[in-house]
Amino acid sequence: MERTGGNRWVPPRLLFLAAMSWLVLVYFHLAVFRGPPVSAPRDGGDGRQRFILRQEEQLMKTPPAAGSSRALPAAGEERRGRRRDGCEGRYVYIHDLPPRFNADILRNCRHWYPWINMCVYLENGGLGEPVDNADGVFADQGWYATDHFGLDVIFHRRMRQYDCLTGDSSRAAAVYVPFYAGFDVVQHLWGVNSTAREKDGLALGIVDWLTRRPEWRAMGGRDHFFLSGRTAYDHQRHTDSDSEWGNKLLHLPAVQNMTVLFVEKLPWTSFDFAIPYPTYFHPSSDAQVVEWQRRMRATKREWLFSFAGGGRNDPYSIRHQLIRQCGASSFCKLVRCRKNERNCLVPSTFMRVFQGTRFCLQPTGDTMTRRSAFDAIMAGCVPVFFHPDSAYTQYRWHLPEAHDTYSVLIPEADVRAGNVSIEETLRRIPHHVAERMTETVVSLIPRLVYADPRSKLETLRDAVDVTVEAIVARVNKLREEMGGGPGHPLLEKHSGDGGDVHQS
Repeated sequence: MERTGGNRWVPPRLLFLAAMSWLVLVYFHLAVFRGPPVSAPRDGGDGRQRFILRQEEQLMKTPPAAGSSRALPAAGEERRGRRRDGCEGRYVYIHDLPPRFNADILRNCRHWYPWINMCVYLENGGLGEPVDNADGVFADQGWYATDHFGLDVIFHRRMRQYDCLTGDSSRAAAVYVPFYAGFDVVQHLWGVNSTAREKDGLALGIVDWLTRRPEWRAMGGRDHFFLSGRTAYDHQRHTDSDSEWGNKLLHLPAVQNMTVLFVEKLPWTSFDFAIPYPTYFHPSSDAQVVEWQRRMRATKREWLFSFAGGGRNDPYSIRHQLIRQCGASSFCKLVRCRKNERNCLVPSTFMRVFQGTRFCLQPTGDTMTRRSAFDAIMAGCVPVFFHPDSAYTQYRWHLPEAHDTYSVLIPEADVRAGNVSIEETLRRIPHHVAERMTETVVSLIPRLVYADPRSKLETLRDAVDVTVEAIVARVNKLREEMGGGPGHPLLEKHSGDGGDVHQS
């Protein structure tokens, strides 16, 4: 008998038998081919543990979502957790210093210099006030009027956003000392009747405090690092004369065991390292960096070269020669910074010029380096150096080893003697080579910026990330050279005092 639609009628008994057969097959499959259920593990429970480990290992291989963070393993799972911990070997412990070494120094910001109140530059986590972008030179977000010697507080607050902080000093690959060495010394550089004792007071004090700590004994301070936002020359006074410049921080034996960071290092020492000057760009997201790079790649560069800076009274100085050659060339844009003129104190004055220039001249100044070189790179302008110590022997962690891929070197002696034309030298560079150099410069921007310390970049590595990675690698190398390893007397694990990560 047929039903509507042409389907054959099936007796209920056959349907029941078919269903039972299907259930038997499913049960057989589960029992034979899938093995016992997880809730009934074999081998005394090891099977379940292996299953959990596989699941957790798979989870650890999965990249975390942007902005997320993974909690540290619980104490009971330390051995298993360390095997999977992406921070293992990268942890940094931050000393909780007495406030006289940092916070109290900031309270004196009104009196650091006789001629200016520096407190305004400590706003926004040390970045200063947002720049005025009325003329569109900058972006609407991420740009600040940052002091070029302001890294002490910027670096410290940015370190508090570092991925791998630990409150357990025994797990630390490196130990950060948030001593504001640059802000300390500047209080006495122009001080009236400032004595050598006053200049050296906190430098001697921090050494005394550190060397009494259990963390110091692990490697004799060789795993410690700190920063001064000024140049190393401000910290190498040789005598006890009150009239001599700076303090003698770099001559203290304990400091020479540490890794010391400056915006300009000494050329003859091996324990200090140069890191980039802070620029005006402090992005709070990857998108801000990527958008700025896109904009600099698309910028039309009308000038072959430019120079922004002040001259010197010496007619044979490198700056005098650059001003003369730039002023005489129709391919060069000159931004003359004379004494008491405010044009060069306004960031947009020269940043606009850098954005429209292919090559930016970066001579030596009061010292060998210039913050302007990094401002130029932020604008996508290829720096032209006149001495290797202006960049090549300084920023080895942050700039490419192949110097000619991102910069030009014209010997200073040849320019001083009038034996070289800067315009002709730069015009001889083929256009496609100059374009490639510009692209390299723009690609360097992420690793040279100091991200806004109140936030965190998602995937890009900024100057602090690059710096800490290099410090950890250096400390690990020192451990190996010292015969490092568990049980070595110089590397005996230390418990510290159980203090929390410094948050002041």
